[in-house]
Amino acid sequence: MAQHSLLKNKKHNKHATQQEITMNSGHRFHVPTLHAFIQAVFHQMGSNEQEARLVADHLIASNLAGHDSHGIGMIPSYIRSFSQGHLQINRHAKVVKDAGAVITLDGDCAFGQVAAHEAITLGIEKARQYGIAAVALHNSHHIGRIGYWAEQCAAAGFVSVHFVNVVGIPMVAPFHGRDSRFGTNPFCVVFPRKNTFPLLLDYATSAIAFGKTRVAWHKGEPVAPGCLIDAEGAPTTDPAVMQVSPLGSLLTFAQHKGYALAAMCEIMGGALSGGKTTHEESLQTSADAIINCMTTIIMNPELFGAPDCDKQVAAFAEWVKASPHADDAPILLPGEWEVNTRQARMEQGIPLDAGSWQAICEAARQIGMPEDVLQAFRQRLEQ
Repeated sequence: MAQHSLLKNKKHNKHATQQEITMNSGHRFHVPTLHAFIQAVFHQMGSNEQEARLVADHLIASNLAGHDSHGIGMIPSYIRSFSQGHLQINRHAKVVKDAGAVITLDGDCAFGQVAAHEAITLGIEKARQYGIAAVALHNSHHIGRIGYWAEQCAAAGFVSVHFVNVVGIPMVAPFHGRDSRFGTNPFCVVFPRKNTFPLLLDYATSAIAFGKTRVAWHKGEPVAPGCLIDAEGAPTTDPAVMQVSPLGSLLTFAQHKGYALAAMCEIMGGALSGGKTTHEESLQTSADAIINCMTTIIMNPELFGAPDCDKQVAAFAEWVKASPHADDAPILLPGEWEVNTRQARMEQGIPLDAGSWQAICEAARQIGMPEDVLQAFRQRLEQ
């Protein structure tokens, strides 16, 4: 879930695009040092210590989980949004209505990493009290990787379901449509398990997340067929159609099935939360004004009449993984890829392409980070 960014007044041709995305080899960064740098960037922007830490925690956790589209590569967009007056720093989610097991909050255009953290924390408290709770958050700045919030619920022992929309930045075409009409609208479900990782479903309802087109564009790589159409509605694998005018559109996953789920995320996440859906009157004028709405249902599995639940889940997982392999790839449970990637990146460092790293450093300069401080961090990170 990300923004339709970098709208530039350029002619879109293959020669210019290739020049823009040609890049040298990337980097691999030590996690604690990278975290300190990212926290320093947001502190330089004006965030207080807690806010800078929460945002850095979330972005780096996204990279660690292998979802670079929602990681530190978002920093330049956040800084642009702040400079344009959209993102508001040092603000918090505000309770609009507390109806017991159902609570609605206004994100106040605060950092989504702060507003969503507060919303989910409150939702978990409500679920402890009532057994099941719904928490609706609207008008929040970009809340990032939704699986992060599901993992927060699972760590507390709760099942959760999340519906999310992206207000007013259409970048996905409806089934049989030729232009963008709604956002990437993520859907997420988590199921906690005892003594092992939770089962986690977390994906954009587009064929790929918008941020993955940004990553591919920086790397100079195509995306898989069936994910994009150009401005004329023709299929393409060139990620530049999502970055350089004239802009194309993402397609939904699984054709009509992904489209239907995207539509329900728009309604459940946008309208039911007290926020907005995407239509002519809600269109955003800035590509960096990423406003999210999220409706989350949090459930205590211990209150269901299912004494064999854990046993049944374990038996199913074992049964699935015992299937004969069709190729050399392992059979993974939902969320297992992220677990494996997180372990590898904690040991080996976080990879980042050179184009994204250059953009982050330039963004740090733009918000006033002293050059000697920036270079000191770069020396530590790039060695």
